[in-house]
Amino acid sequence: MNKKNLIQRDISWLSFNARVLQEANDPTVPLAQRIRFLGIFSNNSDEFFRVRVATLKRMVEFAEKRRKLNMHMEDDPQAILDQIQTIVLQQQNEFNRIWEGILREMKKEKIFLLDEKHLNTEQKKFVAKYFEEEVRSNIIPLMIESSPTLPYLRDKSLYLGVVMRKKDSAYRQKYALIEVPSKAVGRFIQLPGKPGEKNIILLEDVIRYNLPTIFSYFGYDYFSSHVFKVTKDAEIDLDSDVSLSFVEKIEKGLKNRRKGKPVRFVYDKEMDAGLLEFLIRKLNLSRKSNIIPGGRIHNFRHFMDFPFHLIPSPPRKKPFVHPLLHHQRRVTDVILQQDVMLHFPYHSFDPVIDLLREAAMDPDVLSIKITAYRLASNSKIINALINAARNGKQVVVMLELKARFDEEANLEWKTILEEEGVQVLLGVPRMKIHAKLCIVKKRIGTKVLQYGFVSTGNLHEKTATVYGDHCLLTSNRNIMADINRIFDYLANWKNGQQPLRNCKTLLVCPNNMRRSIEELIRFEIKQAKAGKTSGIILKVNSLSDATLIDLLMQAAKSGVPVQMIVRGIFCAKPELVLDKKAQCKAISIVDEYLEHARVLLFHHGGKEKMFISSADWMVRNLDHRVEAAAPILDLSLKEELKDILTIQLGDNVKARCLDGKLSNEYVSGGSRKKIRSQIETYQYLHQKSVKTYHRKEPKKTIKKQPS
Repeated sequence: MNKKNLIQRDISWLSFNARVLQEANDPTVPLAQRIRFLGIFSNNSDEFFRVRVATLKRMVEFAEKRRKLNMHMEDDPQAILDQIQTIVLQQQNEFNRIWEGILREMKKEKIFLLDEKHLNTEQKKFVAKYFEEEVRSNIIPLMIESSPTLPYLRDKSLYLGVVMRKKDSAYRQKYALIEVPSKAVGRFIQLPGKPGEKNIILLEDVIRYNLPTIFSYFGYDYFSSHVFKVTKDAEIDLDSDVSLSFVEKIEKGLKNRRKGKPVRFVYDKEMDAGLLEFLIRKLNLSRKSNIIPGGRIHNFRHFMDFPFHLIPSPPRKKPFVHPLLHHQRRVTDVILQQDVMLHFPYHSFDPVIDLLREAAMDPDVLSIKITAYRLASNSKIINALINAARNGKQVVVMLELKARFDEEANLEWKTILEEEGVQVLLGVPRMKIHAKLCIVKKRIGTKVLQYGFVSTGNLHEKTATVYGDHCLLTSNRNIMADINRIFDYLANWKNGQQPLRNCKTLLVCPNNMRRSIEELIRFEIKQAKAGKTSGIILKVNSLSDATLIDLLMQAAKSGVPVQMIVRGIFCAKPELVLDKKAQCKAISIVDEYLEHARVLLFHHGGKEKMFISSADWMVRNLDHRVEAAAPILDLSLKEELKDILTIQLGDNVKARCLDGKLSNEYVSGGSRKKIRSQIETYQYLHQKSVKTYHRKEPKKTIKKQPS
């Protein structure tokens, strides 16, 4: 495919973050959620600069070397960086405008975000006392005006740049830095106030108020302070030193990340001009660096942890237990009898934990094997696995040390698990293990039974309450056989990929998934050209693979109805194929829950093929990761998942049209009934749950596993 027919992936990603910003701007969204969306937007932006912008900057350096050698480069990374800078500045202005509006909304609810200049007598006393008791011991002011280099600046930290002098002289002034200890103290402090009012002050403003106390020994009577933050290159080069072990490489990479080059400097646009120039010079930033002026407040990612209990909000719908698991039955017994599909965050995540707890205590269970990419900080999954090991089970955990920004946490889990006797697999060089798999083996008499799950999401109890994912609990023999093959490869990757090539039922990366998807799309094209019924429904987080985009567009041109739900990166330009014959629809849904599931549905001549998958349609997923997609074989589960896809494709409240113009226009509902897919999905599943729950409980018999 001609690259001119594709949207550049980083520009497409910025368009996704603009959709997040749209949610913060939507007056129909509850105030607390609007604040949270600003936090999500900020956190997304931070990661984008740490990873993607940092990569582009390295490409610029590489491009300079290539030009000196007269070597051609297809893309101009500097042109992309310039475009990013323009878009980011526009989004920052929009962010500031939305935040000002939210502050006005908060005042209507009598919630006031006060700064150090707007405190009454009682609040001043409170702030002074709070600083002495909670803050002072957590800060170390650093004098920097005469320092040849700046002290080490942490990537995710917020800093106060302080200018101090005597009012009678503008020449004798000093500069200081104070790291705001948000992690140790917390960013938000509730102040005393009038009855009915809720007053909040930010930690940096507590420090600002106490600057005369902090620097009392200098005798200055004028203080000016403004926040800034530095975003650094977060990429880890894992394979540059073959003399190091894999774990040592990770640890070395984490240390190098802390010393990464600055890729963005964000500051309060009211900052003292002399201090600003000083910081830019000391950080070796140039005109082409991402120097972004902003408002008084930065590190908005902390606003995901705003004290939301202070804001009146409609009650949040709680996850409910899947109806088949509601009758005080063991999860194990149910899935040995039939497949069960959990849909998070509508269904409770507890059955996944219960499945592992049951296996840990079951005397007939021999082993548990599981993959782990991201885990909760107090993981119940880990606790269940440790208990299983203590009870004498063989426990194998594939722990992905290269899960970006979770590397350090996973290194800690590695130590904990190994101390408890768990066998920890550390993955494969130059490849991430992203598949979400579990297999439990138990022996009853002379029979060996196997069961487990394939999921689209991480084994993370917290994110399971806000991420939309699907998890297939099954004892299907063919699926279990393939999961065993994948674990065989993970434990013995030095022997080659033959176990992955032997997978017959699961679609597995980096071996047969891409090939299988291409064959399935070509079959739909063939059907359409023959005048037969055809159709493709695709739901993924990201779509950037040029080969698969080209095939999808060919399918649409051939008359195959192609419907896509893509949350984030979307590099296709559907309008290129929109003629009288083409049928192509692409939407993105951004709402309260993060749409994280990947689902593939092909009409396949009436014999529909449906898969849930851990893989997005990106080169990195399909060619450089171990991923797995499981077929949905149970007809009732297939219909259920189709119903959910139909609801999502009909969304005319939170769905945006995806096109080459990156317009992010909302799908128009016209005179039709308003359909907000996440609410409709909850109601659909809840109604099914009520109907199923009131049926007579099925007999507790173990079915014969399909061959």
